[in-house]
Amino acid sequence: MASRNPGNSLLSPTPTPPRRQRSVPPRGSNRWRPRELDLSQAHEDNIAIGHKAALKNPNVSEEAKEHSAHVLEDLGRA
Repeated sequence: MASRNPGNSLLSPTPTPPRRQRSVPPRGSNRWRPRELDLSQAHEDNIAIGHKAALKNPNVSEEAKEHSAHVLEDLGRA
């Protein structure tokens, strides 16, 4: 039956080729990150991003901003 309908991919006996990795950053990304990024480094980056955002957020208390500033100093990203 597959030979009668060669355009139907569900009936095609040949497997589909594997998908290629993206060579461009995903939408919304502000910078390129290689896929081999160490997870602990990615986690540390996310922590720093959150604390930097807290410093600029007007809804965050001064005490929380001080804490975020100390964390960023400890990470060496002040």
